[in-house]
Amino acid sequence: MALHDDLTAIQHCVDELVRTVGRVEQRSGTELAGVDFRRVRMDTDHLRESVALLRAAATAPPARPEARPDLVTIPDTPYDRSLWTDSDDEGLGARDRHAP
Repeated sequence: MALHDDLTAIQHCVDELVRTVGRVEQRSGTELAGVDFRRVRMDTDHLRESVALLRAAATAPPARPEARPDLVTIPDTPYDRSLWTDSDDEGLGARDRHAP
């Protein structure tokens, strides 16, 4: 059985569960007055939404892998020191002084 068929079968079962919970709630009346059917209804609704999300994810086209950016080659040669004349070596102190 294909995944789509399995998810459809799950959806039918969940729909039947929701209908059955509704019938039991109506028939119980005061007999099960202490039982909170709101939680059961919320759980079945949540289950219905979860199955819908699964079905949507199964029918969505597969995600395309991101294109890798081109690699940039970094040369091994030292940088031009004139690029750094207006900055200090942060955390290392000034050039002409030593750390304590």
